[in-house]
Amino acid sequence: MADHAKLLKMIQSALRQSAEESSLLLNQELSVGDTEVLKRDKAGYLDELEDSAFVVPIESRDDYTGNLFMIFSLRDAILMSGILLGIPPARISEKRKLLILEADDVDAFSEIANQIIGSFNSVFQPCLPHKMHLKQMPPNKFVPQMDTVTEEIPIPDGEYVVYKAHAKLGGEEVSRYDILVPSSLANLFEYGEAGASHENGDTEAVQDQAESLRRLFPSDSEEHPDCAAGEGNRGAAGFTTVLVLDDDEKERERVKGVLLENGINAVTSALGADMQRLFKDGVIDAVVIGIVKPEEWELSLCSRVMDACGDPSIPIIMCAHQWTRIGVLKAVKSGAREIMIKPYDESDLMDKLNKFSCAA
Repeated sequence: MADHAKLLKMIQSALRQSAEESSLLLNQELSVGDTEVLKRDKAGYLDELEDSAFVVPIESRDDYTGNLFMIFSLRDAILMSGILLGIPPARISEKRKLLILEADDVDAFSEIANQIIGSFNSVFQPCLPHKMHLKQMPPNKFVPQMDTVTEEIPIPDGEYVVYKAHAKLGGEEVSRYDILVPSSLANLFEYGEAGASHENGDTEAVQDQAESLRRLFPSDSEEHPDCAAGEGNRGAAGFTTVLVLDDDEKERERVKGVLLENGINAVTSALGADMQRLFKDGVIDAVVIGIVKPEEWELSLCSRVMDACGDPSIPIIMCAHQWTRIGVLKAVKSGAREIMIKPYDESDLMDKLNKFSCAA
């Protein structure tokens, strides 16, 4: 496969990055070894498909148009979605044995797939000379010898470059983890010189991932949207008081001004403040935390806030000049409910605060 050496290198890099992120998401190590490359037409690939599969179509947009596919063993998809959903191991084993795929499983595995696609975007975009973006399409299962094969199901007719990843989850082999790229699209990806690296990444993709992860880790207030917010006179976002934490005094004062203009009281302090004292002094409805970049100490602020207020569902907006995909993942798992890119944008900040409002 020397004719697609560049594409292989990009895919291997994306697979390794996605394995690191999925390990964090699942709290189990997912490792990816060398990738085997084959050329197959649809019939040839399906002939080798011995077990039930979970097929994730991916639309490639902009200057590299077409559809590629991620194909997993259905049993592995049930396992990973079950781990993510916190289903007891005995029930996961039963579902894998009987190939029981419920709506929650599809949603959960779609989020895992979305993480993988995000890694592909972050690797592919700086390596290609023109604009591109990958987006997940609705997934589906396929059971050989039972489901009908058509021109489009489970994949369209045509020639494919097949990238077979050899992966392990928690030390156990993953049965199938294939990336199928139509030959015409593989040729588009292959030819052209690498572009400059984009350290800041795609802001829209970061925001999309934060929203996707937030759905996987809902707070109590999201599960019970009729709950009441703080008492007293409410501002435009339905809040009385917002705590603003940032070591940059100018940034703190700017956010304070935005809040006051929208009828919301603001309490401001540096990151190293005594959280217990801040929450003891009065009711705080939401927290905006400004950091330089998402490192462990800064992300631990979410836990300090939740401990101090005694409410794990308190709305926390985490803001930084730069986000990586792993940084977003860690922030959301730490308790951040929204992610922002600095410098603060007034309308974006108020939109995010409005999301948390439980006002009637």
